[in-house]
Amino acid sequence: MSREQAAPYLAEFLGTFALVFAGPGSMAVDAASGGAVGGVGIGLSFGFIVMAMIFALGHVSGCHINPAITAAFAATRRIRPARAAGYIAAQLAGAALAGLAVVAIVGDYADAGASLPRLGGADAALASEIVLTFFLALIVFSVATDARAQGAFAAIAIGGYVAMAATGWGPVANASMNPARSFGPAVASGAWDAHWVYWLGPGLGAVLAAFAYELLRPGAPPPPPERS
Repeated sequence: MSREQAAPYLAEFLGTFALVFAGPGSMAVDAASGGAVGGVGIGLSFGFIVMAMIFALGHVSGCHINPAITAAFAATRRIRPARAAGYIAAQLAGAALAGLAVVAIVGDYADAGASLPRLGGADAALASEIVLTFFLALIVFSVATDARAQGAFAAIAIGGYVAMAATGWGPVANASMNPARSFGPAVASGAWDAHWVYWLGPGLGAVLAAFAYELLRPGAPPPPPERS
């Protein structure tokens, strides 16, 4: 594999590492410091790192940094299955390494920022993950696949949404919306409670959003009228 061929997979690895190190990492730092980061700070950490990585790596790989988003692109044939599998493998590897780095630096506080059902248990966690990821993916497909959208503002739109979700809905089930974000801390801390929620919920929400946006996308323009 040439350097050019490997670059997108490396970008997905690095982008997901940064996401887990900054987002769940901020949760671990908050717990270790007795609340020095705060709920709003955690939400902003998630949003700002997503925004930064899209600006930095979006032109290399598309900056999916999320297996659910990659699966939705594959389901709508916007990425080849082999490439999608490579992206997901890179995302999970980056997430796992970041989770281990958080534990090595801070310790196993807050289960290294693991995604766990809190308010309402697994049922509420699943419902929130489906809804939150649906709208995340809807934004991604809008700004990334539709020429009518203001693509230059994609990072701001996506990062802003992630910050909102993490701040407003984090207390329910950590507002993961991303199987890799949940996988990395689980590997590092061993916190696997209801882990299936964080695969099924985001995966289902993202794929539903991908097909929903296909309904919103305009069809091909009508052919010009034939001359008489």
